[in-house]
Amino acid sequence: MRALLLIVGVVVLLAGLFFAGQGLGYIPWPRSSFMVSDIHWAYYGAGIAMVGLVLVVLAQKRTG
Repeated sequence: MRALLLIVGVVVLLAGLFFAGQGLGYIPWPRSSFMVSDIHWAYYGAGIAMVGLVLVVLAQKRTG
């Protein structure tokens, strides 16, 4: 269970960072994406990344 929680946390964290990077315009891929340079996605991505980080921390603290 711990490994699954860790994997899900890392995937969610990376997705959040990707969304935030697109929203800030740092990751302009794909060019046709509606998320590129839209600040709303930077906020959504930051929130998603924080959820992923919490999952990773919980996976590290979980003993069973």
